[in-house]
Amino acid sequence: MKRFIPYGKQWIDKDDVQAVLKILKSDLITQGPAIAKFEDIIRKRTGAKYCVSVANGTAALHLAVQTLGIPKGKKGLTSPITFTASANCFLYNGLEADFADIDSKTYNIDPSEIQRKIDLSTSLLIPVHFAGQPADMKAISKIARKRDCRVIEDAAHAIGSRYENGHPVGNCEYSDMTIFSFHPVKTITTGEGGAITTNNEKLYRQLIGLRTHGITKDPDVLTQNPGPWYYEMHDLGFNYRLTDIQAALGISQMRKLDKYICRRREIVSRYNEAFKNDVWAIIPYEHPGVLSAFHLYVIQIDFNLIGKTRKEVMEELRKKSIGTQVHYIPVYSQPYYKKHFKFRSGDFPVAEAFYERALSLPLYPRMTDSDVDYVIHTLKRIAKVA
Repeated sequence: MKRFIPYGKQWIDKDDVQAVLKILKSDLITQGPAIAKFEDIIRKRTGAKYCVSVANGTAALHLAVQTLGIPKGKKGLTSPITFTASANCFLYNGLEADFADIDSKTYNIDPSEIQRKIDLSTSLLIPVHFAGQPADMKAISKIARKRDCRVIEDAAHAIGSRYENGHPVGNCEYSDMTIFSFHPVKTITTGEGGAITTNNEKLYRQLIGLRTHGITKDPDVLTQNPGPWYYEMHDLGFNYRLTDIQAALGISQMRKLDKYICRRREIVSRYNEAFKNDVWAIIPYEHPGVLSAFHLYVIQIDFNLIGKTRKEVMEELRKKSIGTQVHYIPVYSQPYYKKHFKFRSGDFPVAEAFYERALSLPLYPRMTDSDVDYVIHTLKRIAKVA
């Protein structure tokens, strides 16, 4: 029986373990110096002026939207092909959630669809860099400036990716803020964790406060200062901090980011070469000039052509010890969104067509060439057209 190959998996080595053990043996396992060091590494890697680490990517989205201070009842637009958090963050902050359809090649939100859907109530755009491929931020930024909208990039999949101009995702040249996620299946992991980058000092100061209950001990902003014990709550914040244990793991993982991306791209190339001539398959498209960190490998399969349902294909692969997943169920089709926002089937036809054919194959740096070949050969046998 072959060992199970999941669709995604972290790679923790002895250096990671030692980094965590060092913190566990230190005096500060949270709110210590490892946090600032981790943030500095991300800041330097992305080229942003500021970085704030938080508990997870969802917390990052929540705080990023809140700091913008957009009036309640205004609307936010994001991609329908994403995890629910990309849209839920609108609702957390009293905004209406809406979507713009995706581009059929990149699977990212389509700027022309943003232009079609945007209206006077739209105040925020959250483009998602799906699977690691940067969205067309130049076009999206142009639309946002013209319509006086704020922009937050959801780069949960895209640490280490680069825009068409060669600049790193997260430098915020096209946006107010960029968020990252460090869940175990992402390119680097802190177990759970996230980060926000920005070039705006005011937003940075707000983010720092909001992640720690809205409390400060900064003598420059205290209304009084009777002694060293004193603190003040200036905003209604949250406990969204990252621990030093997690930050230590993140520091160690960031040192291997380029190695991880390189291996991911090697695996993607191997898959692409294997499936490019199969009539039942559409391989991922990478826009010329960009560099995708490839968090996911999403292949489109014509299930009607192969005479099997997606469920049947996934079950057959699982019997052969291969894990797969679907990224993503369109957010607007979730019962909550259908109930509260009256979305219907057919509202976003490109996203729906993609969803019906999408299947994420195993992709993580520790996969061997033998693992990749096994996935390829097994899927080809299952999908063989008579």
